[in-house]
Amino acid sequence: MTFNLRFENDRDGENAWHNRREMIARMIGRYAPDILGTQEGKPDQLLYLRENLCGYTACIPDRPDDEKAQFPTLFVRRQKFAITGGRDFWLSKTPDVHLSKDWDSAFPRMLSYAVLQPPEHGGAELYAAVTHLDHKGTEARLRQAEIIAQWAGDLKAPLVLMGDFNEEPDADVYRVLTGSGTGLHDTWRSLGREEGPESHTHHGFTGSPQGNRIDWILTGGDFSVLDSRVVKYRENGYYPSDHFPYMADLEIKA
Repeated sequence: MTFNLRFENDRDGENAWHNRREMIARMIGRYAPDILGTQEGKPDQLLYLRENLCGYTACIPDRPDDEKAQFPTLFVRRQKFAITGGRDFWLSKTPDVHLSKDWDSAFPRMLSYAVLQPPEHGGAELYAAVTHLDHKGTEARLRQAEIIAQWAGDLKAPLVLMGDFNEEPDADVYRVLTGSGTGLHDTWRSLGREEGPESHTHHGFTGSPQGNRIDWILTGGDFSVLDSRVVKYRENGYYPSDHFPYMADLEIKA
């Protein structure tokens, strides 16, 4: 599952984080993804999820506790995977410099990945990664996508890449990430799904889709896509975030 949490912002009024956080934990518990990639989480939000998502481990490798940052973060079900490695890096010219940004990026943007070992497949490792590309900078999004494409193309293991890419399919970012050099495939289109209101993931807390499908799960390596769906969960007319979560059911080939 990839899920933009919406950062903690009291200006959201009745949709502020403290009014949504219990619903978010219930929603995640109901759908129980083995791998969850979140975006826009600030440290207090991530701490809440760490304490309230039963059975999950947060993948936070050597990360500074910085209230200014919004961190893409992986949560992994402990019964399904052991975490054997991973790191964060910034999508900039200086990926190891905290909060670095370049080009026309409005905010610093990051990729976080974990190396996972599923015991039922004899110890074969896979990579899970989560990211959030810039929402304003057109050049920055493209450059950030190129950094990720280079990283993905160099991997010698299966990869699940989740994120809010802030761009519709078939635009430049999508073409870079699903190009021949990356080996990445879109889980939505792998099943012949069409683009339209049912696939759009941003809704601004209204439940009415706005824009396009900007939240994706891409796979590289030996995966079969069994199903995929936009999760339109709500409670008493309220939604967990201003984005719908997106899920894909994957099977890794032995």
